[in-house]
Amino acid sequence: MQKINRDHKVRNYHQAKWDEPIIFELHQSGERGITLPQVEQEIVDHVGDGITAIPAEMVRKTAPKLPEISQNRVLRHYLRLSQETLGAAFNVEIGQGTCTMKYSPKINEAFASSPKMSELHPLQDVSTVQGILEVMYKLDLCLREISGMDTFSFQPGSGTQSLFAMASIVHAYHEKNGENDQRDEIITTIFSHPSQAATAAVKGYKIITLHPDEDGFPDIEKLKAVVSERTAGFVVANPEDTGIYNPRIKEFTKIVHDAGGICYYDQANANGLLGITRAKEAGFDMCFFNLHKTFSTPHACGGPATGALGVVDRLKEFMPGPLVEQQGESYILNDNLKHSIGKVRSFQGVPQTVLRAYAWVRALGAEGLKDVAKIAVLNNNYLYHKIAGIRGASAPYIKGKRLEQVRYSWEQLTKETGVTTEDISRRMADFAHQYWSSHHPFIVPEPFTLEPTESLSKADLDEYIASLTYVASEAYTNPKKVKDAPHNSSIHRVDEQDYFDNPDKWAISWRSYLKKAKQVEAVRS
Repeated sequence: MQKINRDHKVRNYHQAKWDEPIIFELHQSGERGITLPQVEQEIVDHVGDGITAIPAEMVRKTAPKLPEISQNRVLRHYLRLSQETLGAAFNVEIGQGTCTMKYSPKINEAFASSPKMSELHPLQDVSTVQGILEVMYKLDLCLREISGMDTFSFQPGSGTQSLFAMASIVHAYHEKNGENDQRDEIITTIFSHPSQAATAAVKGYKIITLHPDEDGFPDIEKLKAVVSERTAGFVVANPEDTGIYNPRIKEFTKIVHDAGGICYYDQANANGLLGITRAKEAGFDMCFFNLHKTFSTPHACGGPATGALGVVDRLKEFMPGPLVEQQGESYILNDNLKHSIGKVRSFQGVPQTVLRAYAWVRALGAEGLKDVAKIAVLNNNYLYHKIAGIRGASAPYIKGKRLEQVRYSWEQLTKETGVTTEDISRRMADFAHQYWSSHHPFIVPEPFTLEPTESLSKADLDEYIASLTYVASEAYTNPKKVKDAPHNSSIHRVDEQDYFDNPDKWAISWRSYLKKAKQVEAVRS
C-alpha cells in the first residue's frame, strides 16, 4: 500500500467522470418514478376530477415531452452529476472573488427546506403566513442596525435587481422634484461591479466612470471635475473589487449631495465590514446586501438570491412595494407607498434566503458579526502576504493591508512563460480548487481575484496557497502542462474560440437542441 505524504498540501485529486447523458437521453417510454393512485370516486363526486374545471384555453393540446425515468435512475443521474462538480461543500473555495462562496451552516439548510417553508405559497392570505412575515420584519430590523438605513425590502431577487431598483428610486426622486430632464448622469467607478453601470444605463442614464489614482483609490479630483447640475446619483462599492477600502468615502458622498445627487452603495459583499462601518455614517442614502453571499445562503450561480435593499426615511415612499410592517401584534404588507417605483419582482423575493440570513444573524449576534469581519480581513491579509511571495504574482496599487479580497495579477508570469490567468484557472481545477479571474475587461493585466471568507481555516488557506504555488512553479518548468489543463477533471479543455458568443454553438433547452441537431443533419445530408 502506497504511503501518502500528508505533509504535502497539494492534493492528488481526480474528479469523477461518468460520461453521463442528459436526462432527456435517459428517457424510456412507460418508465415511472412513482405511480399515483386513482382518485376515489367519492372525492370526484364531491370536488370533481380537478381537470375538467380548467378553462379550455388553459389546457395543453399535447402533453409536455418530459423524460420518463425510474426513481433509482433519477437518483443515480443526479448523484453522478454532483460528483462532476466542484463546489463549496466539496473543496476549499477561495477563488470566487466577488461572489463570496463560503460555508453555509447546515442547520440553516434544514430550516429552509422544512415543509413550513417549502409548502408556502405567495398567494396565501396574510393571516396564514405570519411566521415568515415576522422573520422578514425582524431581519429588516437587524439590517437597519447593521447599515444605519431606516427601511429594508427583500423583494429584489439579486444584487443586480437591487441596483436597478435603486437606479429607479433615483429616477423617481428627481421626477417628483421636476429635475429628471436635467439630471441624466450617474457616476460610478471602474472597479465597482459592472452591474452598477449596466442597471443605471438600462434606466436611461449616461454613465460617467471614475478611474483610480496611482494608489488604486477612486480619484476624488476627477469626481469634483465631473459632478454638476446634471448629476442624478453616485453608485460605488467600497471596498471595490481590488479589496482597497476608500477611507475618504464620506467626502465623495458630500460632494455628490452638495450637487443635489443621491448616493447609493453596493454592499454585495460585506464580510469585511460587519460591525466595523455602516452605510449611514459614510453618507449613503441607499444600500443593498446580498443575502446569498454575506448572510449564509450559497450563491448558487445566481439563485436562489435576495438583494436586501435599504433606504433612509426620505426615500421610503419610493420603495418597491409592498413592505412588511408590524401593526399591533400582527404583520402586514403595506402597499400604500405614494411614489413607489412598483414591483421589481413578484411577491417578496425568496423567503428561504431571508430565513437563512435571519438564522445566521441571530446565531452570531452583534459581537459574532463583528468577529466575522475581523476573521475575513485576517484571512485575506494572510493570503495576500503569502501570494506576494509566489514567483510571477503581484497585487497592483497600494501596498499593505487589503480588506476582504484582492485582485492580483500574473502579468509578470505571463510575460516570462506565456501562461495566462485562464490557463492557471483550468490547472487549479486539477487540484480541486475553484479560481476566478476578473470581470471583463481585464483592467488589471492577467488578473485573479481571491476572497477567503471567515469560514476558512489556516489549514484551508495553506492548502490553496500550496496548490497555487505549485501551479505557478509548473508555469516556469512545464508551461505546456498548465496550458493543456485541466487533466483530472470530468471535462477537459473546450475550444473557446467563440462558443460563448456564437448562439449556433449552444442551446438553452432540449427542444432547441433537437431543433438545431435536426438542422445540422439536414445540412449534412
